[in-house]
Amino acid sequence: MLEYFLSFLILTGALLTFIGSLGLVRLKDLYTRLHGPTKATTLGVGSLLIASSIYFSTYTESVSLHEVLITLFLFITAPVSAHLLAKAALHLNLHSIAKTPENDTEAESSATDNADLSGNAENTESAGSGATQDNPQETSDQIRQ
Repeated sequence: MLEYFLSFLILTGALLTFIGSLGLVRLKDLYTRLHGPTKATTLGVGSLLIASSIYFSTYTESVSLHEVLITLFLFITAPVSAHLLAKAALHLNLHSIAKTPENDTEAESSATDNADLSGNAENTESAGSGATQDNPQETSDQIRQ
């Protein structure tokens, strides 16, 4: 029964590692390429290391904790390194193929501009006077009404 479980872990690890490597090669830009190594490959290598740890702990006389520590450090460092790579790419204004969403402040200012153009300036003035500066969400909710 243990051999089946170890075989399952090894096959799952090999498949996930292959999928992560394939994603690294096939995806178009840096932001999407980060998903391959950080998610699939991390889980694949982690399951291979856990299978190795179980095998050597079972079939030798000592407990094998080296693989468990490597897995732990892998699961800690992979998301951190991906986050730092993404922050560096954002800092360098690296182009992404994904469309960026509109900021809330830009949406609020465009809603105010549209209300002024349609002749409802008095509604936006009265709605804006009741809102506090501490909660800008109130202003946008009152403008929508």
